[in-house]
Amino acid sequence: MTLKKVKSVRSGAIFTLPYLVGLEHGYFAEEGIDLELVAPGSYDAVLKPIEEHELVSSFGGISKPFESGDVSLYRACEWGQIRRSHDSERGGQIIAKRASVASQAIFVRPDSDIKHPQGLANRTVGVNFHHGSHYLAIQSLEGFLEQDEIKVVHAGGPAERFRKLRDGEVDAVALMEPWTTAAEKLGYVLVTEAFYVGSEIASADVDPETFAAVDRAVRRAVKKINEDIRPYLHHFVAEVPEDLVKLEPADFRLGRLRYIDPEPYPEAEFERTYRWMVKWGLIAPESTFSSIVDNRVVTV
Repeated sequence: MTLKKVKSVRSGAIFTLPYLVGLEHGYFAEEGIDLELVAPGSYDAVLKPIEEHELVSSFGGISKPFESGDVSLYRACEWGQIRRSHDSERGGQIIAKRASVASQAIFVRPDSDIKHPQGLANRTVGVNFHHGSHYLAIQSLEGFLEQDEIKVVHAGGPAERFRKLRDGEVDAVALMEPWTTAAEKLGYVLVTEAFYVGSEIASADVDPETFAAVDRAVRRAVKKINEDIRPYLHHFVAEVPEDLVKLEPADFRLGRLRYIDPEPYPEAEFERTYRWMVKWGLIAPESTFSSIVDNRVVTV
């Protein structure tokens, strides 16, 4: 049997675990898919204030290979994928919700005087613009602070953000796993945390039949993960350099690691999220559900 080639970005294990597990167990090959996970692009880690978010590409960092045409499938947060579909000159569209239900947590240093979200008023919170840390940090704080008191700053990927917090370049950072576990092991203080959905963006060559095969393999992997995730925690451990902290599988809070079957992205959810992004000036008020979303996932 000739396998259909599909290339996808190898983002963090928190987002890519079903793909890693599916490859390990041969699920993609059994579905006729030759899946290749491609190394992500490098992060821009130069500090930039919230007012400069438009100067940071929504296709920066790990999403660069998608818009450049090196890969045809890429998963990330709901907000960022709306923005990428809006920006894409390649015709990328959201085709399904992703399997990973991730969390982002805002941490401060152990010696910080900040102990709750209100303490972050006019304090810098390091994020990665147009990724989950950016949008979720704003949503996590806007219930406690006035809009002009929220000072998220672009600080690069999770490793770069963590180092900037450690070195005192920012007051706080938003982190996902395995960096939340790393921060907790080092005694950093959790200020607030929330879970969020994400989605898959794809180019036109990922036709419904191809994605249906990918989706079946992902569902099998999700089932395997939910039976027992512990054999796969080494993927998380490997992402944190030992010169920062040496993680062990037992360090992880398993309740943070949530995986579900992919679903279509509903129009009502898109509209609610899109209105919020427009309100914050994170996207132009000109897109429509049909231009952003082309659901190719099969409901089972």
